[in-house]
Amino acid sequence: MSEVKKGYIYTETDEWVKVDGNEVLIGITDYAQHHLGDIVFVEITAEGKTIKKGDVLTTIESVKSANDVFSPVSGKVLAMNTKLEEDSGLINKDPYNEGWIARIQLANPEELSTLMQDEDYHQYRKE
Repeated sequence: MSEVKKGYIYTETDEWVKVDGNEVLIGITDYAQHHLGDIVFVEITAEGKTIKKGDVLTTIESVKSANDVFSPVSGKVLAMNTKLEEDSGLINKDPYNEGWIARIQLANPEELSTLMQDEDYHQYRKE
């Protein structure tokens, strides 16, 4: 079974969100990285870009396929994890910490209430 990190919130498309005040870190779940296989490339989105919930945040390429990562929230991209340019495999090794993808300043904190809590995501992935 894939790890579901406590204290994070999740999307049905396997992104995670870690809330830090009015900012969030976003990445893909352990479940997602397992299904992608070895990740070989992550497209880095421009910092300062305004993004809406559901927009493509980035694209991840693995040895199996290329997949879009959707933004679970609306806001301004404050930072992208530039370490992924040199070592995209960080997502495979540590999807919840070193393998984070983006830091976003929330435009609408109410959007967080539409995401799944860790227990709900765990149950969702078991079904």
